[in-house]
Amino acid sequence: MDIPLPTLVSFDLTNKPKSAVGFSGVLFSIGAYLWWAFITPLYFKVFKQIPLVELVIWRVLSGLPLLLALLYFKKTLAECFKALRNKRIFFLLLASAFFISVNWVVFVISVVTDRLIDSSLGYYICPLVTVSFGFLFLGERLRKLQIVAIGIALIGVVFLTIAHGALPWIAVTLACTFSMYGLMRKIMGVGSIEGLTVEMTFVLPVCIALQWWLFTTESSEIVAGNWFVTIGLLLGGLVTMMPLLLFASAASRLKLSTLGVLQYISPTGQLLLATVVFKEKFGFNEAVVFSLVWLAVALYSFDAWRSSSTSVEPLLE
Repeated sequence: MDIPLPTLVSFDLTNKPKSAVGFSGVLFSIGAYLWWAFITPLYFKVFKQIPLVELVIWRVLSGLPLLLALLYFKKTLAECFKALRNKRIFFLLLASAFFISVNWVVFVISVVTDRLIDSSLGYYICPLVTVSFGFLFLGERLRKLQIVAIGIALIGVVFLTIAHGALPWIAVTLACTFSMYGLMRKIMGVGSIEGLTVEMTFVLPVCIALQWWLFTTESSEIVAGNWFVTIGLLLGGLVTMMPLLLFASAASRLKLSTLGVLQYISPTGQLLLATVVFKEKFGFNEAVVFSLVWLAVALYSFDAWRSSSTSVEPLLE
């Protein structure tokens, strides 16, 4: 999954009434999170017979042209790449490209190997990991309830590790890579869409090389498969970009506290999809760890709400 950070999105909405802005922002946000919860995993599930590497490749090959076209019409394409003149931003974007690429690959693995529950767990604990990284790398203070929430979530992960005899690597990798991605993007201060365009440009040569290798080894499904597979791969970029655009519209209209609550729509939807539709196993161990994580999330959300209610929180502009 590729949920962007709300603080990285910038639009001008000063001419719109606040009520209209807030209502449309909620609709855009719900649309984005529902897309990530259901449409994205269903897309990869439908095409699970396609080599994993090719699924990821065409997210970039068909998604990058859409981003470039969007920035061209916004007349910000040139500015997007001018930021690369700054060596610090260049290497931060290179690092963020690595982390989001790993995140994408692991998420696809979770879907095609029937482990979407692990993905859901990862995105539930992601905000807690992000807060922890803020403390470790940026020196941000942790409030008491945040410490308690992080501790409870950690107990849940340790319990699942002991119960299964192995670290829940999908959940941990998704949470850590996306939190590191968010950390990189927060430090550099580059816009969500602009940053993703540069990141996709960085990984484009790798994707082209891998696709060429698939062609030469006659392993590529985009030419060997039927028309349904070919069209499906070509739509990979649209499946990736649509929720990003919805979220970008939402983030500029809503407060961070509102987005903080709505973000749990996505892992909740993934959990329902995994258990009800995909029939993945949800036994006693999973019930225990998710109960602990839900408690941690509730404490974290309450703390965020209490903190925002004591200070004036502006719209993201």
